[in-house]
Amino acid sequence: MKKKNSVLINKKIEKFNKIVKVAADKSLSLRALMLASQCIGISKIKNLLESEDVLNCLKALRTLGVKIVKDNNIYSIYGNGLNSFKTKKKVTKIFVGNSGTTARLLSGLLSTQTGRFYLYGDQSMNRRDMSRIIEPLEKIGCFFYPQKKKTLPLTIEGTSIPLAQKHIERKGSAQIKSSILLSALSTPGVTTIEEKKISRNHTEIFLNKISADIKIKKSKKGNLISLTGQKNLYAFNYTVGSDPSSAAFLIALALLTPGAKLTIPDVICNETRIKYIKILKKMNANIKIKNLRKDPNSGELLGSIVVSSSNLKPITVSKDIGTVIDELPILFVIASLTKGISKFKSISELAHKESSRAVEMKKIITQAGIKCKNTKDSMTIYGKDKIDNRKKFILVKTKGDHRICMSSVILSLATGIRTKINNFETNTSFPSFISLIKKNLGAKIEIKKN
Repeated sequence: MKKKNSVLINKKIEKFNKIVKVAADKSLSLRALMLASQCIGISKIKNLLESEDVLNCLKALRTLGVKIVKDNNIYSIYGNGLNSFKTKKKVTKIFVGNSGTTARLLSGLLSTQTGRFYLYGDQSMNRRDMSRIIEPLEKIGCFFYPQKKKTLPLTIEGTSIPLAQKHIERKGSAQIKSSILLSALSTPGVTTIEEKKISRNHTEIFLNKISADIKIKKSKKGNLISLTGQKNLYAFNYTVGSDPSSAAFLIALALLTPGAKLTIPDVICNETRIKYIKILKKMNANIKIKNLRKDPNSGELLGSIVVSSSNLKPITVSKDIGTVIDELPILFVIASLTKGISKFKSISELAHKESSRAVEMKKIITQAGIKCKNTKDSMTIYGKDKIDNRKKFILVKTKGDHRICMSSVILSLATGIRTKINNFETNTSFPSFISLIKKNLGAKIEIKKN
């Protein structure tokens, strides 16, 4: 992993009243690139997030022979249809950086592509679990080598005669679901996914937009998704909306700063992405979604989020945790600065992210003088609404996890606790995070080169 800078914060942020646009959505940027590579014709993508994860995905597709051109901030992807990747004679080496989404979703596309593909990432990515997609993808006929290895680097040997499958998804993971759906695009017959735990549905919305043969039957207990494969897909135009997971950090700062008000326009308000806002409302947050509309370009709901500082109350969260998985670290910060006991259950998925996020957040929260208990599947926080920041110092060793980094910044700015964050990283999802809160919201932050 390359060296990162350190971030130093010594002062609490002052109240603000601003309109701020946040970075484009990472999940949709990645899906737009990968799906465009499988379409026939030239797809054009506006407002693509130019973060490390997305740029590594773009480079991976270029390695596979996909022509991608940027002109006037519009990306043109020259697709040649399903299974059109170009491969090397022996093995095609593909670097995915720190992007778990790229690694897992691209594996779905490669599983039905004839050839051998060596996938590898950075130090962090190479520690993360891939077994969750290996098992369902091997059922269609591809192979992963070395056998029984659960982490990258891995070699995928694609199959030219994939088999449709019936998968029961119990983890609430959008990446598993999406990986199977992308493999199903080139698989004859009907692939079905019985979704027991609801997760983000961006892939389903996108596939429907580009006229894939996908059907979704909703029930009280989940969804039944079916996709009939081997149907040609055609080029599309797409504009990526603002990322609600990036907006989550600024929302938290506004809630926790007395007298603050913030408006964030054009945020994706997909039902599977606004669980965070629903939780905050239950905590008595003064937060509203205005100008809610369906974007004809993407099929996604967009809206303006308006939030003001609030007197919050504690919360217990246990259901649909998969739809708020990326926002849990910042929710832990909010709960820490809310008087009372907050409980978060069924959070084991956090261990499969860039770091074991519950463990890392506990280290940070306890340094702020807040009691916190966690198990493999739960977090209990004994929050305080008043923090004595005198004589306190927080040292954050983030292991390069962008959401831990951003959560630590918000905790420090909201409390005024002197904080040093080593190995600071937001380039994977929100490259402009520090400059935005400094220039737009007036935060005092020092960046120190290591």
